[in-house]
Amino acid sequence: MAPTRRTQLGLAGEQAAAAWLAARGYEILARNARTRFGEIDLVARQGALVVFVEVKSRSSAAFGHPAEAVAGRKQRRLAHLAAAFLAGHGLAGSPARFDVIAVHLDAAGVPRVVDHLPGAFEL
Repeated sequence: MAPTRRTQLGLAGEQAAAAWLAARGYEILARNARTRFGEIDLVARQGALVVFVEVKSRSSAAFGHPAEAVAGRKQRRLAHLAAAFLAGHGLAGSPARFDVIAVHLDAAGVPRVVDHLPGAFEL
């Protein structure tokens, strides 16, 4: 089964976000990290800090800024996933941060702008 356009755009956004972070010195620990509760788009490290990254990609502004999709319920779910990841990887007690990376794609799905929102939320 061929990937849907939505899946392709999501993958392009995640690749752009990982490349953006790596270019700025972040170590990518995991992509699409699975826990028994779900999946985290990217897990990176900046020194001792573990950074959990939710990537949102959009090819138009019709639904607003991509980061607006990461609110209340999604934030709580990400915090739960992060705690499971830290515990499962021997990192419990490590300092952690939640970032959002919004990737703006052109009509062909090519990343044009990457907005990194470090510390986008706290729980």
